[in-house]
Amino acid sequence: MKTLNEYMAMSYRMEIVEDREEGGFLVSYPDLPGCITCGETIETAIANAQDAKREWFEAALEEGVAIHEPDSLHEYSGQFKLRIPRSLHRSLTEHAKREGISMNQYCVYLLSRNDAVLSK
Repeated sequence: MKTLNEYMAMSYRMEIVEDREEGGFLVSYPDLPGCITCGETIETAIANAQDAKREWFEAALEEGVAIHEPDSLHEYSGQFKLRIPRSLHRSLTEHAKREGISMNQYCVYLLSRNDAVLSK
């Protein structure tokens, strides 16, 4: 088992969501179940999240709860193969040319934009 400082030094993914009803921001760590906090500004929410993470680790270490290490991006190559209809391939190529970028860049843009919409 690692020490508190070793766990605090690890890069756990933080999710920040604006609370439009109550105001402020909610912050959670998906890899640390139940580790949630908030703040009136993003800055205070992030500072509170660091405190909440420390408290979460301290309690988990004290209680002997298993602490999972953060997900690693090393597991992902950043590449995948996708078969699409020729007509879609043509359309994507034409749009990319109009934008002055590669089709790969254009597809990354489209996927990122759609992922951001779906993540809300």
